[in-house]
Amino acid sequence: MLAAVRSGTPFWRVGDVRVVRIGGGGPPVCDAAAGPCTTIGTKPPTGEWVTTPQAAIWTVSVGADETVAAWDPPTSDGDGTVFICAHGAGGSMHDRAVLGIRDALTPRGIGLVRFNFLYRASDSSRPDPMARLIDCFTAVIARVRAELRPARLIIGGRSMGGRAASMLASEGAACDGVLLLAYPLHPPGQLHKLRDMHLPSIAAPVLCINGTRDPFSDRALMAQVLSRLGSNWTMHWLDGADHSFHVLKSSGRADQEVLVEVGDTIQQWLTSTVR
Repeated sequence: MLAAVRSGTPFWRVGDVRVVRIGGGGPPVCDAAAGPCTTIGTKPPTGEWVTTPQAAIWTVSVGADETVAAWDPPTSDGDGTVFICAHGAGGSMHDRAVLGIRDALTPRGIGLVRFNFLYRASDSSRPDPMARLIDCFTAVIARVRAELRPARLIIGGRSMGGRAASMLASEGAACDGVLLLAYPLHPPGQLHKLRDMHLPSIAAPVLCINGTRDPFSDRALMAQVLSRLGSNWTMHWLDGADHSFHVLKSSGRADQEVLVEVGDTIQQWLTSTVR
C-alpha cells in the first residue's frame, strides 16, 4: 500500500514505498523527525523524487496501429490506485458512461485511464474481433505501467470493454483487480448464449456491477453463474438501472444517485477486498 498523495505533489519513492510530507511546509522528505509524514512499511533510507503525473493524453502503439488514451488523475488524496476503463461496443473514451465513471472515481482518490479501441480510433462503429481488442488493451496496460507505475492496477470497463478485460485476466494478465460495469452475460433475448466459460479462470478479485433492468444480464442466470465462481467474485446490483445505469423517473432516483452508489461500491471493494 502506498502513501496518499495528491496529483502533482512530489513524493519520495523507494521501490513500492512512498513517503510524503503532509504538513509543516517545505519539500517532501524521507525523515519523520523533520515533520509529519505518511509512511507505509519500513522507512526507506534512499530513494528518488517523483511527481504524480498531471492529466495527459498519450498516443499508444498497437503493432502497426495507434490509439489514444487519456489519464485522469485523482482530484483528492488517493493510494496510487489506477483503473483502466475500456468503453462499450457502441461507445468511446469520451462517451457519457465512461466520463460518468471518471467523475464518480477521481474525487474518491482513484485515477482513471480511458482509451479508444482501435476500431473507434479509426472512426469505425464495427467492433474489432476479441483478439484485437485484447491486443489493444494489453498495449494500454503496458503504457500505463510505464507512465504511472501504479500502486494498484485495476482493469475493466463497460460492457464489451469489461468483457475484454475479463478475458485478459482469465489468461493471467497481471492486475490487482477486475472491475466489470454492465457485464454482458448474454445478448438481449438470447439467454442460451452465455459469455461465462472463461470467468472461473480469473484469479484476481472481481467486482461486477449490473442494473436489475439490464437486458444483457438476466439476474437469475447471473446468480447461477456466480454459484460456480470463486470467493474472489463480488456482485452488486443497481436497483432499477438498465445497461447504461439509467433509472426511470418512476424509480424515485436520478442517474446521478446511481453513479454515487457505483462510486461508493467500488471504493468499498477496493478498501475491503483488493490488496
